[in-house]
Amino acid sequence: MRFPVPDLRIRTLSDREVRPEGEFVLYWMIGQRRLHWNFALDRAVSRALELGRPLVILEALRIDYPWASPRHHRFVLDGMDDHRTALASGPARYLAYVEPERGAGKGLLEALAQRAAAVVTDDMPHFFYPAMLEAAADRVPVRFEAVDSHGLLPIREPDRDFTVAHSFRRYLHKTLPDHLPERPHADPLRAATGLEDAGALDLQEVFERWPEAPDDWLERGASLDVLSLDGRVEPVGFPGGRRAALKRLDRFLDDRLPRFHEDRNDPDHEAASRLSPYLHWGHISSHEIVQALVDREEWTPNRLAPEPTGKREGWWGMSEPAEAFLDELVTWRELGFVAWARGGPELETLEVLPDWARDTLAEHADDEREHLYDLDAFDAAETHDDLWNAAQRELARDGTIHNYLRMLWGKKILEWTGSPQEALDVMFELNNRYAVDGRDPNSTSGIMWVLGRYDRAWQERPVFGKVRYMTSESTRRKVSVEEYLRRHAE
Repeated sequence: MRFPVPDLRIRTLSDREVRPEGEFVLYWMIGQRRLHWNFALDRAVSRALELGRPLVILEALRIDYPWASPRHHRFVLDGMDDHRTALASGPARYLAYVEPERGAGKGLLEALAQRAAAVVTDDMPHFFYPAMLEAAADRVPVRFEAVDSHGLLPIREPDRDFTVAHSFRRYLHKTLPDHLPERPHADPLRAATGLEDAGALDLQEVFERWPEAPDDWLERGASLDVLSLDGRVEPVGFPGGRRAALKRLDRFLDDRLPRFHEDRNDPDHEAASRLSPYLHWGHISSHEIVQALVDREEWTPNRLAPEPTGKREGWWGMSEPAEAFLDELVTWRELGFVAWARGGPELETLEVLPDWARDTLAEHADDEREHLYDLDAFDAAETHDDLWNAAQRELARDGTIHNYLRMLWGKKILEWTGSPQEALDVMFELNNRYAVDGRDPNSTSGIMWVLGRYDRAWQERPVFGKVRYMTSESTRRKVSVEEYLRRHAE
């Protein structure tokens, strides 16, 4: 059995030859940290079957990635624990490596690649991943491929940029029907009959140099005090990993989806899916989520609207709550990944803003601010605004912010800092430090939206210029926040 992957999702990092005499095929799992619904794993399994070689899966976690903390580490380690359990008896050999100190993992990938027939990894267009993949390509002596498994649309399909969500929706409506039949396999390791047994591989030399992560590091709730991490950012109260992701998905579909279109913006009537952390760390696939939704809706592609309109809802031919959710999961999430595949780190600078937003913010840069706070005051939730403080406490304590209040949170930082650049720096620092789903293309899209990206000009005001304005008072009038304020009181 083979597990075909569309050519558009495969990017060659090193065009060296496949080495048929290699001992195994190596899948270096760096971003799509899952064993299901994963095009990269499909590609690695297909290579192993084609060559008649066993499969080795290396999932490694470095200690010095930007904003590394017990919070982010714990979430990844929960997923590793799921993987070690699932693969304890094969069919692939799973290596969980957690770097105990900076630089300790250097050479591990090369040591395994020297013995491999081919290497497959995840195509990650954002954060530190592009530089890491570029550096690794020089050290891998065999065929080295990166595979995109981010969403329904291949990230390298579009040949242009999108300045507003409306135009991206129209593009999706015209383009997605060709890609919807192309789905990763739900469980390729179980379906891969004929995969060579990896149990006979002798990896002792590797383990002596790079010991596998001990069980008491992977165990849920275990302390990470032995690692040099930012101890200010403690683990959140919910676990990572596939098992937790599936429980959260089921809860959303059963309890929250039916009222999602009406309550998703209301902090007191929680209707959000809260799947973003699991999507960010690759513990669940958007393909799997969409398939679960398709099954519930008994949907088929022939229900797609015939003409693209760019509207948020109505073109899928699903129920109103399902369409509202798909606009977040597919339109907005994939817009961020497509942008990163084309734009790179510039997307986190003021230069990427539309001309009208950049110009109007510059014109109002010297406007008097009624309130000014520095990073420490924002971090400690010590502003005059109790609703903003509650949102910041939710971020710092729980690793998330309610979606609607995240917009207010950003708009007030813009209003209460000395310049748009300072506001940008504060938003990225707090989001990336605390959010379990931070350091992500969606984070970039949301933060840059605060400053006018993917938006239009509005009524001109002090400080904001023509950038959209929000207040806590108007938020209180639009949505219910009393229970939210109690939950996140000081």
